[in-house]
Amino acid sequence: MPKKHAKKELGAFMEFVRKQGVVGMAVGLAIGVAAAGAVSDIVEGLINPVVGFLLAGTDLTEATWNTGFSRAGEDLVLSWGLALNGILVLLATAFVVYMIVHKAKLDRLDKKKED
Repeated sequence: MPKKHAKKELGAFMEFVRKQGVVGMAVGLAIGVAAAGAVSDIVEGLINPVVGFLLAGTDLTEATWNTGFSRAGEDLVLSWGLALNGILVLLATAFVVYMIVHKAKLDRLDKKKED
């Protein structure tokens, strides 16, 4: 690739990054990943023990249901506690992301009102 063509492509790419807000998306993605980890820890450390206590001391992530079906001597066991834990983490993460986006929109509206 000739140098002139490479410079032109790099310039076009940088323009794309500026116009599309790719850097903002990357920052948002990094924050989202960090928030997901924190939310997962909160669900596992705070919410699961409460649910487990309400379920007579059952560790939610180890709660299973034996369907009674078996094949080659191996039972079909569904890990409903693990699935419920995943749903709780998903809902909690969605709520945190919603709150972050909502706060950002409110801040942007307040800034427009000031201008």
